[in-house]
Amino acid sequence: MKLIFERGNEGQALCLMPACDVPEVTLEGFEREGKLYLPHVSENELSRHYTEIAKRVHGVNDGFYPLGSCTMKYNPKVNEEAAALPGFVGVHPLQGDKNSQGCLEVLYKIEESLAEISGMDNVTLQPAAGAHGEFTGLLLIKSYLESIGATNRKKIIVPDSAHGTNPASAVMCGFEIVNIPSGADGCVDLEALSGAVGEDTAGLMLTNPNTVGVFDKNILEITKIVHDAGGLCYYDGANLNAVMGVVRPGDMGFDCIHFNLHKTFSTPHGGGGPGSGPVGCKAFLAPFLPGIRVNKKPCGCYTSGKAEKSFGEVKAFGGNFLVVVKALTYILTLGKEGIPEAAKNAVLNANYMQACLKDDFDLAYDVICMHEFVLTLDKFHKETGISALDLAKGLLDHGIHPPTMYFPLIVHEALMIEPTETEPKEMLDEAVAVFKELKKLAYENPQALHDAPVKTPVRRLDDVRAARTPVLRYNFE
Repeated sequence: MKLIFERGNEGQALCLMPACDVPEVTLEGFEREGKLYLPHVSENELSRHYTEIAKRVHGVNDGFYPLGSCTMKYNPKVNEEAAALPGFVGVHPLQGDKNSQGCLEVLYKIEESLAEISGMDNVTLQPAAGAHGEFTGLLLIKSYLESIGATNRKKIIVPDSAHGTNPASAVMCGFEIVNIPSGADGCVDLEALSGAVGEDTAGLMLTNPNTVGVFDKNILEITKIVHDAGGLCYYDGANLNAVMGVVRPGDMGFDCIHFNLHKTFSTPHGGGGPGSGPVGCKAFLAPFLPGIRVNKKPCGCYTSGKAEKSFGEVKAFGGNFLVVVKALTYILTLGKEGIPEAAKNAVLNANYMQACLKDDFDLAYDVICMHEFVLTLDKFHKETGISALDLAKGLLDHGIHPPTMYFPLIVHEALMIEPTETEPKEMLDEAVAVFKELKKLAYENPQALHDAPVKTPVRRLDDVRAARTPVLRYNFE
């Protein structure tokens, strides 16, 4: 496939930009030193270029997308229509509260909704993504501990099944990491947790249901152990899709949480963004929140300001506003009844698919799962030579995006499957049939899976070469 710079010739062009309607100004001292490289293509060539790119990608609009731990579900198009309304697209963050009442109402309503869904008291919409939300939540904890003089509390407890961003975020905030093992059931080992907490404990980072798709039955005891030691509890909201509207992290004993609007609340995050990772917290942490704080006056109008002891800013203004608009549209569309129904259907779909596959593949944890379940292909790999990676590549030839591979790290040859609530039973049955077909192929003709994929635009890539000698810049010379 040609790059856009390899298409067309000097002199070819298209006219999409309107004529300049303001005076042109030359900024002295800011001139470009070198030549500006822009592609010279016609509108026809430009259209073909992007059509060709579209044909080479796979997303939820192309086929089954069971990407575990990420909730890559269908995004209703009404969200996009709402976010494209002129009053939202054309607003400027500096035009003042008086001329931004509709936008401030959006911020107020979604903060109110997210607080209710999570069992928190306040929310900031400023963080741009999940890991950014983790960073923000941990800064809240750090600011609070410093405000009460508990500067000795430097350690964050993280289970070995946690998302990799958890310890990274904690370290970026200046904390030390205490890693604790999971029990045989994939949940927190209470004895290990009790032994890890102490006077230097700042908090615990945990998601529930956890990364193996299991709801930890000891969650109230877990948060109590941490609180009794003087620490705070942080909820990683990556798996909130399984429990939204059913149980609330705040009621489990968590003090703050980040949401993934670009996962749970149906705003696209494929291809790197844009995302949104709001952070909710209990009232005692609210004075330290970053970003715009929106208040509703008795007259019904809205005002914005800053939190009393805000630790600063983590992004400009109110965050990725149009992503927030999409999320609020989704929440209002589903309503109080639809949100828990979506969560229950996600759990139902995962359990149905798990039940259909458990006789053909080994489950990492043979229990009723939540939104996702994990297969371990360890024995299968030893018997056939076919790894989790090989099976995932085989799925591509059947139009199915691979699930998460080799995560969580505590499961050998792991495939984490999350069908989400937006898939019908017919699609799940088709996917199950493909998994079983690939299992049969692994025993009868394993080389076919070693060679897979063969029907995709790009075959297997050289991962080592890509990692060691990446081509990051086009050579125009």
